Amino acid sequence: MWMLLAAGSAVAAAFVAIFGKIGLKEIDPTLATIVRGVIMAVILVISGFLFGKWNGFDPASWGGKAWLFIVLAALAGAASWILYFMALKAGPAGAVAVIDKLSVVIVIIAAAIFLGEALTWKSMLGVVLTVIGTVLIVLK
Repeated sequence: MWMLLAAGSAVAAAFVAIFGKIGLKEIDPTLATIVRGVIMAVILVISGFLFGKWNGFDPASWGGKAWLFIVLAALAGAASWILYFMALKAGPAGAVAVIDKLSVVIVIIAAAIFLGEALTWKSMLGVVLTVIGTVLIVLK
């Protein structure tokens, strides 16, 4: 199931680049990111109600570590969105998207360092091939 969800995420993310590039023709990228964030927040809050996620929600029950890392994830996500839209405004959608996806390489390495996830020869080969593919796409 998680693979289907991840594939759906990839398809949705691909259209962020396409729709974003078209929409950014006449709009400042930071302002566009703000509008995107507000719309996403509204959709997320509504989906929380639809899926019953607010029932019994008690933010005080979350530990300090959980709050810290959720806030850090939010800050990293906001920085990613702003930088992505700025890059998308200035560069070709395909190149921007493929460079952005180098985050996969960073996640694999960081997950091995910070989360103790396995770093196998297959995952390292995937990292190397991803970097090579990125270079081939970007350098034309």
